[in-house]
Amino acid sequence: MSYWIFLPFLLQALLIGVDEFVFHVKRGLPKWEKIGHPADTLSVILCFLFILWVPYSPGAVKVFIGLAIFSCLMVTKDEFIHKHHCPASENWLHAVLFVLHPIVLALAGIVWAASFAVAPPQWISPFLTNPSTLRTALITQTLLLSLFFSYQVIFWNVIWREKPVLKY
Repeated sequence: MSYWIFLPFLLQALLIGVDEFVFHVKRGLPKWEKIGHPADTLSVILCFLFILWVPYSPGAVKVFIGLAIFSCLMVTKDEFIHKHHCPASENWLHAVLFVLHPIVLALAGIVWAASFAVAPPQWISPFLTNPSTLRTALITQTLLLSLFFSYQVIFWNVIWREKPVLKY
């Protein structure tokens, strides 16, 4: 099996790590980001929980597409005010993450389809041939997202309370 399909997942995780542990920690987060960022992560978790719990079917694909579109729009909600709180380099990083977001969700959908296939369709089989490994990858991604969500809620809303927020 080719693991290249998971490269966008890894790249997204690395860039979110830079955004979180370089930019956010440096400038602090205002209240709207302390609430909004975990909400963004939750929208992604919902997409992954859906593909873990719901068997692949044409009707389920439509629901997943709806959830994915909602998540893609959700993560962009703060950009109107980020320009007042973020340096240009952080805004550029956000733009790259916005490009990766639908790619990751589309690939998750492909992995979902392949993980439920008894005999993967011919167009999928060269790339994704081991349903149990694919399912494990989806579970792992969901667990990592859930850990990050927990971190966001606890760190920004319980631990990090007094640092002033920088404005750019």
